[in-house]
Amino acid sequence: MRRSPLFSSFIYFLLGCLFTYFAIHDVNQNGWGFFSYLLVLLATFDFGSGLKLFFFYMKYKDQLKK
Repeated sequence: MRRSPLFSSFIYFLLGCLFTYFAIHDVNQNGWGFFSYLLVLLATFDFGSGLKLFFFYMKYKDQLKK
């Protein structure tokens, strides 16, 4: 089953928000440790992938109109 890039970008943004929440919670509990940095790194990758897919979707939608 193929998913729309827009749907996939939404999922990546959702995961980025979830990892950010967990990172904030972990930093408040334990301070900055390896796991906190890992969560921030995962959130960054997810937000970046979400933006990339969103811009791809906008470009693709624009190409379909032409």
